[in-house]
Amino acid sequence: MIDPKNHPNLNGLVELANRDGVDIRPTLLRVMTDLYVQKQVHTEQEDQHYTELALRLIDLVDAKTRAIVAAKIAGYPTAPLAVRRRLLKDHIALTKPAVEQDDTPAQSSGAGAAMADELSELFFAASAEERRLILLNLPFSLLPEATPVEPATARESIHRLEAAALGHNTELFARELERTLAISREQARRLIDDQSGEPIVVAAVVLGMPASVLQRILLCLNPAISQSVQRVYELAVLHEEIEPPSALRLVGIWQAAYRAERKLAAPRKPEHQPIYWQDDSKPATPAARPKISWEEHAATRKADSA
Repeated sequence: MIDPKNHPNLNGLVELANRDGVDIRPTLLRVMTDLYVQKQVHTEQEDQHYTELALRLIDLVDAKTRAIVAAKIAGYPTAPLAVRRRLLKDHIALTKPAVEQDDTPAQSSGAGAAMADELSELFFAASAEERRLILLNLPFSLLPEATPVEPATARESIHRLEAAALGHNTELFARELERTLAISREQARRLIDDQSGEPIVVAAVVLGMPASVLQRILLCLNPAISQSVQRVYELAVLHEEIEPPSALRLVGIWQAAYRAERKLAAPRKPEHQPIYWQDDSKPATPAARPKISWEEHAATRKADSA
C-alpha cells in the first residue's frame, strides 16, 4: 500500500516542458492508465493517486491521447468519477461496452511484454520526478516481479558492488549487476551511466542495501551524481520510499527485455537441412581433398585394373 506521505508532488507535472523535442506526457498518461486498469480493485489511496495524476496530465496531452485513455476507462466500471467527468468535457463517449478480452497465454504474454518494454523505455526517458511517479504507480500493475535475490547472495553482492564503486571500477560493478540481477551487460552499463541515479537505487532496494552503503556508492560511482549533494540526498529519500515489489517489477522488466534480446539473437534452424546434417557420421562441411599428382593418379588406376 502506498503511504500518502510518499505521494509525489504532482504540481510539478503542470510545468513539464518538451525535452529534446520529445514530449513524453502522452505516453506517461497512457501507460499509467494501462497499469491502473490491470488491477480490478484499488484502495481509496490508490484511486486518489491515479485521479490526481490523470487530471493533471489530461489537460496537457493531445485529443488523440485523451480518446485512447477514454476508451480504456470506458471498459473499467470502477474508474474514478472525476476522471470520467473530465473526459466528458471533450464529448468523448464513455459508454463504450467493455471489449471481451482473450486471455490465452500467448496473447496475454505478448501484450505484457510489449507494455513492459514500453514502460522500461519510458522510465529511462523520464525526468526524476516522473521516474518517482512511475515507481510509486508500479504497485497498480499486474506486471510480474523478478525473483527476489537470496539474502546470502545479496549480502555478498553488496560488498562486491561497494568495493567496485570505491575503486571506481565501473566494469566490475557492471559485471556484478549483470550476475546478481540477471540482466544484460548493456543494461547494467545503462544503470551505471544514467545521469539521474534512480536505476541504481532500484537495484539497491532489490538487494536490501543499507542506506549508508548506497550513499557511498552514489558518491563514487557516477561523477554526474556525486557532484550534487542535493541529488544524492534526493536519491537517499527515494531509497526509503520505494517498496521492494515496485523495484522487483522494474527489474523483472529489464530481465524480460534481456530474454527477448537473447531469443531474437538466437540462430534460426534452417527449414530444409542438407542430408549430411542429419547423418552424424558425416562432417557438417566436406573434408578437403588431398592433392596428388597426375602420375600418382595414373599409377593407382593401373594397379586397380591389374
